[in-house]
Amino acid sequence: MHSLAVCLVRGALAASLVLLPAAHAAAQDSKSAAAARELAQLMETQKLDSVAARHPAGPDQFIAALSFPGQLLVVWAKYAAPALLNEKITQGNFRDVYIDLNSASVADSKVLITDLGADGLKARREDDQPFDSREAAGKTLQFDGNWREDKMSEEEYMKAFSAADQAYADALDVLLGAVKKG
Repeated sequence: MHSLAVCLVRGALAASLVLLPAAHAAAQDSKSAAAARELAQLMETQKLDSVAARHPAGPDQFIAALSFPGQLLVVWAKYAAPALLNEKITQGNFRDVYIDLNSASVADSKVLITDLGADGLKARREDDQPFDSREAAGKTLQFDGNWREDKMSEEEYMKAFSAADQAYADALDVLLGAVKKG
Protein backbone atom coordinates (compact mmCIF):
# COMPACT_ATOMS: atom_id res chain seq x y z
CA MET A 1 0.00 0.00 0.00
CA HIS A 2 2.82 2.38 0.89
CA SER A 3 4.51 1.92 -2.52
CA LEU A 4 1.19 2.66 -4.28
CA ALA A 5 0.93 5.99 -2.45
CA VAL A 6 4.53 6.85 -3.36
CA CYS A 7 3.82 6.00 -7.02
CA LEU A 8 0.70 8.17 -7.03
CA VAL A 9 2.57 11.12 -5.49
CA ARG A 10 5.44 10.73 -7.97
CA GLY A 11 2.98 10.52 -10.86
CA ALA A 12 1.14 13.63 -9.73
CA LEU A 13 4.43 15.49 -9.30
CA ALA A 14 5.63 14.46 -12.76
CA ALA A 15 2.32 15.53 -14.33
CA SER A 16 2.46 18.90 -12.60
CA LEU A 17 6.02 19.50 -13.85
CA VAL A 18 4.92 18.75 -17.41
CA LEU A 19 1.87 21.04 -17.18
CA LEU A 20 3.59 23.89 -15.31
CA PRO A 21 5.47 25.38 -18.31
CA ALA A 22 2.30 25.31 -20.43
CA ALA A 23 0.28 27.01 -17.70
CA HIS A 24 3.04 29.61 -17.21
CA ALA A 25 3.20 30.32 -20.97
CA ALA A 26 -0.58 30.73 -21.15
CA ALA A 27 -0.51 33.12 -18.21
CA GLN A 28 2.21 35.18 -19.91
CA ASP A 29 0.36 35.42 -23.24
CA SER A 30 -1.93 38.38 -23.52
CA LYS A 31 -4.95 39.60 -25.44
CA SER A 32 -2.73 42.06 -27.31
CA ALA A 33 0.02 39.60 -28.29
CA ALA A 34 -1.27 38.39 -31.67
CA ALA A 35 -2.42 41.83 -32.81
CA ALA A 36 0.88 43.48 -31.79
CA ARG A 37 2.92 40.90 -33.67
CA GLU A 38 0.68 41.21 -36.72
CA LEU A 39 0.79 45.02 -36.74
CA ALA A 40 4.58 45.09 -36.35
CA GLN A 41 4.95 42.57 -39.19
CA LEU A 42 2.56 44.43 -41.50
CA MET A 43 4.26 47.74 -40.82
CA GLU A 44 7.65 46.20 -41.55
CA THR A 45 6.39 44.53 -44.74
CA GLN A 46 4.81 47.76 -45.95
CA LYS A 47 7.84 49.80 -44.81
CA LEU A 48 5.74 51.97 -42.49
CA ASP A 49 7.28 53.57 -39.42
CA SER A 50 3.96 55.00 -38.27
CA VAL A 51 0.21 54.60 -38.67
CA ALA A 52 -2.78 56.53 -37.37
CA ALA A 53 -6.57 56.31 -37.40
CA ARG A 54 -9.65 57.79 -35.85
CA HIS A 55 -10.71 56.02 -32.68
CA PRO A 56 -14.21 54.52 -32.94
CA ALA A 57 -15.06 55.89 -29.47
CA GLY A 58 -15.70 59.38 -30.82
CA PRO A 59 -15.03 61.91 -33.58
CA ASP A 60 -12.44 63.74 -31.47
CA GLN A 61 -10.44 60.62 -30.52
CA PHE A 62 -7.48 59.20 -32.40
CA ILE A 63 -4.90 56.39 -32.23
CA ALA A 64 -1.37 56.42 -33.61
CA ALA A 65 1.64 54.13 -33.48
CA LEU A 66 5.35 54.38 -34.10
CA SER A 67 7.24 51.23 -34.94
CA PHE A 68 10.92 50.63 -34.35
CA PRO A 69 12.69 47.30 -34.69
CA GLY A 70 11.33 45.28 -31.77
CA GLN A 71 9.16 48.10 -30.37
CA LEU A 72 5.71 49.57 -30.74
CA LEU A 73 4.74 52.88 -29.19
CA VAL A 74 0.98 53.38 -29.32
CA VAL A 75 -0.89 56.46 -28.13
CA TRP A 76 -4.59 57.27 -28.13
CA ALA A 77 -6.35 60.36 -26.89
CA LYS A 78 -8.93 63.05 -27.50
CA TYR A 79 -7.76 65.98 -29.60
CA ALA A 80 -9.21 69.49 -29.39
CA ALA A 81 -8.90 70.15 -33.16
CA PRO A 82 -10.06 66.88 -34.76
CA ALA A 83 -10.25 68.39 -38.26
CA LEU A 84 -6.49 68.95 -38.15
CA LEU A 85 -5.75 65.31 -37.32
CA ASN A 86 -8.31 64.06 -39.84
CA GLU A 87 -6.46 66.04 -42.53
CA LYS A 88 -3.07 64.65 -41.44
CA ILE A 89 -4.45 61.11 -41.56
CA THR A 90 -5.91 61.72 -45.05
CA GLN A 91 -2.51 63.00 -46.21
CA GLY A 92 -0.70 60.03 -44.64
CA ASN A 93 1.20 62.16 -42.12
CA PHE A 94 0.90 59.50 -39.43
CA ARG A 95 4.08 60.44 -37.57
CA ASP A 96 2.71 63.99 -37.14
CA VAL A 97 -0.51 62.55 -35.72
CA TYR A 98 1.53 60.50 -33.25
CA ILE A 99 3.52 63.57 -32.20
CA ASP A 100 0.36 65.68 -31.82
CA LEU A 101 -1.39 63.02 -29.72
CA ASN A 102 1.67 62.52 -27.57
CA SER A 103 2.26 66.21 -26.94
CA ALA A 104 -0.90 68.26 -27.55
CA SER A 105 -3.81 65.97 -26.81
CA VAL A 106 -6.40 66.47 -24.08
CA ALA A 107 -4.15 65.52 -21.15
CA ASP A 108 -6.49 63.37 -19.05
CA SER A 109 -7.53 61.35 -22.11
CA LYS A 110 -4.05 60.30 -23.25
CA VAL A 111 -2.89 56.70 -22.94
CA LEU A 112 0.59 55.70 -24.09
CA ILE A 113 1.65 52.07 -24.38
CA THR A 114 5.31 51.16 -24.70
CA ASP A 115 5.48 47.61 -26.02
CA LEU A 116 9.14 46.63 -25.89
CA GLY A 117 9.31 43.55 -28.04
CA ALA A 118 6.31 44.46 -30.25
CA ASP A 119 4.74 41.27 -28.95
CA GLY A 120 1.87 42.49 -26.80
CA LEU A 121 1.82 43.43 -23.16
CA LYS A 122 3.27 41.03 -20.63
CA ALA A 123 2.30 41.19 -16.97
CA ARG A 124 5.72 40.19 -15.72
CA ARG A 125 9.25 40.91 -16.79
CA GLU A 126 11.21 38.00 -18.16
CA ASP A 127 14.80 37.50 -16.98
CA ASP A 128 16.95 40.52 -17.91
CA GLN A 129 14.42 41.64 -20.53
CA PRO A 130 12.89 45.10 -20.83
CA PHE A 131 9.34 45.50 -19.58
CA ASP A 132 6.25 47.06 -21.10
CA SER A 133 4.48 50.06 -19.62
CA ARG A 134 1.30 52.11 -19.77
CA GLU A 135 1.05 55.83 -19.10
CA ALA A 136 -2.44 57.16 -18.42
CA ALA A 137 -3.48 60.48 -16.90
CA GLY A 138 0.16 61.30 -16.24
CA LYS A 139 0.84 58.13 -14.22
CA THR A 140 3.08 55.35 -15.50
CA LEU A 141 2.57 51.71 -14.61
CA GLN A 142 5.48 49.43 -15.42
CA PHE A 143 4.56 45.83 -16.17
CA ASP A 144 7.59 44.35 -14.48
CA GLY A 145 5.72 42.20 -11.96
CA ASN A 146 6.73 44.49 -9.09
CA TRP A 147 3.30 45.57 -7.86
CA ARG A 148 4.64 46.38 -4.40
CA GLU A 149 6.74 49.23 -5.86
CA ASP A 150 3.51 50.71 -7.23
CA LYS A 151 1.89 50.31 -3.79
CA MET A 152 -0.64 47.83 -5.16
CA SER A 153 -1.77 44.35 -4.26
CA GLU A 154 -1.10 41.61 -6.80
CA GLU A 155 -4.84 41.52 -7.53
CA GLU A 156 -4.95 45.28 -8.22
CA TYR A 157 -1.86 45.01 -10.41
CA MET A 158 -3.33 42.15 -12.45
CA LYS A 159 -6.63 44.02 -12.80
CA ALA A 160 -4.76 47.12 -14.07
CA PHE A 161 -2.72 44.92 -16.42
CA SER A 162 -5.85 43.22 -17.80
CA ALA A 163 -7.56 46.57 -18.42
CA ALA A 164 -4.46 47.99 -20.15
CA ASP A 165 -4.00 44.84 -22.21
CA GLN A 166 -7.64 44.87 -23.38
CA ALA A 167 -7.50 48.58 -24.27
CA TYR A 168 -4.23 48.02 -26.12
CA ALA A 169 -5.67 45.05 -28.02
CA ASP A 170 -8.67 47.19 -29.05
CA ALA A 171 -6.38 50.02 -30.22
CA LEU A 172 -4.23 47.57 -32.18
CA ASP A 173 -7.32 46.19 -33.92
CA VAL A 174 -8.20 49.70 -35.13
CA LEU A 175 -4.65 50.27 -36.37
CA LEU A 176 -4.57 46.88 -38.08
CA GLY A 177 -7.74 47.83 -39.93
CA ALA A 178 -6.12 51.08 -41.05
CA VAL A 179 -2.95 49.36 -42.29
CA LYS A 180 -4.93 46.67 -44.13
CA LYS A 181 -7.07 49.33 -45.85
CA GLY A 182 -3.91 51.02 -47.06
